[in-house]
Formats: sequence, structure tokens, C-alpha cells
Amino acid sequence: MANRHEDLTRLLRALQLHHTAVGVDELALRAAKEGLTHAAFLYELVQQEVAYREQRRFERLLRASRLPREKTFTQLDLSPFGPLLAQQIERLREGTFVQQAVNVIAVGKPGTGKSHVTAAVGHVLVAQGQSVYWTSTAALVQHLLAAKRDLRLPRELARLDRFGCVILDDIGYVQHSRDEMEVLFTFLAERYERRSVILTTNLVFSEWDRIFKDPMTTMAAIDRVVHHSVILDMMGLESYRAKEASAQKAASAASLTPA
Repeated sequence: MANRHEDLTRLLRALQLHHTAVGVDELALRAAKEGLTHAAFLYELVQQEVAYREQRRFERLLRASRLPREKTFTQLDLSPFGPLLAQQIERLREGTFVQQAVNVIAVGKPGTGKSHVTAAVGHVLVAQGQSVYWTSTAALVQHLLAAKRDLRLPRELARLDRFGCVILDDIGYVQHSRDEMEVLFTFLAERYERRSVILTTNLVFSEWDRIFKDPMTTMAAIDRVVHHSVILDMMGLESYRAKEASAQKAASAASLTPA
């Protein structure tokens, strides 16, 4: 029996079932106590291995995504967004837009929750087993520019292409030089109709010439981003930071008012 146990452990490890090899003794004891059939024992064994692998995959995807851990739907109140915008966000949670290579553009003033919404969608996608990459636009542009200088741009674009969805935060804050604008446009053009991009911006499309400088390049970039896209119009929302500041000011004033 000892040799059979050793052989079983060795075979499980040979099949890359390392988690099963560790837990097989405990499960065998439970199966004996509960009188599980061979089929039921095998089912429990396989189910544990699958659950373990799914958890490991989730952890790898989450690490690779670089998503801000605190920006999830658990911490997000959708009520200030209104019914139409909330409905759009709920549909994004289904994740089908990634398979369809649809882009998402969240347009709004600073503090309206663009980054939180898009990061929360990213967390849902990771939980579904989809590959996501979160980065500020400034960081991505500098990374691509360095890759171009080192003649590694095609390799870096191929690496980013492995992600089903890339989330670019704050595209409107970066005022690009021509070289920076070119690598950003190249990135967007490479993913056009093949991979999803989620963008947050505080600039309406008529102001995107601040980013891409040249009118023709601006038009081409907008065309590629907007074609097959969902636009989250958050321009009419009030900044939550401004609301918090107003509430704190009111509370402070109330505390100073004599009873």
C-alpha cells in the first residue's frame, strides 16, 4: 500500500496535479468516512484541482493587470450616475464587449468617477478569466517611446496584444510631443477592430487635437477609437471630490453655529 501511495503521488505530480497530490490523503480519508463511491471520490478530486487552478489563474491575471485594488464595484455607488449611464455600466459588466473588440470611452470632468468605473469593469473582466492591463496613458506612452528607441516597439506591441483589454487612464492629461503622439496612435491603430481599449478622458472629442496635434492624425485616431465603441458620457456629473468638500464645509459650519 505504501508503494501504491508513493506511486500515486508520483503520477499525480507527473501530470502536473501538484495540488491534488498534496490533498489526496485528506480527501481519501473523508471519502472512506462518508462512504463515497469511486466516481464521487474522483469527482471531488477533480473539482478541487479545477478550483485551485482557477484561483491561481485569477491571481496571475490580477497581478498582471496592475489594476488599482481598491477601485471595484463594491466601493462604487452607481446612483449618482443616473439610470441610462448605470445601465450602460451594467452591460459592460457582462464582458462581451471584449470578445467583440469594442472600445469604451469614459468622458467626464475630473472627479466624476471615470477611473473608478473603468477599473471596476477591469476587475469584473479578470474575475471572468479575461486578460486586462491597466496603465496611465503617460506611462504607456513613455514605455512605448523607450521601446521604439531601442528598436523593440513591434515586440512590445505584441506583448500588449496578449491582453484582451487595455485600460488607458487619463488620456486627456498628457500633452504629447510628435514622437509620443506617433507611438500612441500606433498602439491604437494596432488594436483597431482586434482588441478592446478602454479610455478615460476629460476632453471631448473636439479637443483631442491637444493630444495628437495634427488634425488628420486626430481625426484618424478618433475614427479608430469611436468605431465599434461604447461612450460613457459623464460630462454632466458633479465631481465627487467637490461634493465631499461641500459636505465637509457644511458640517464644519454647522458645528460652529451656536445652539
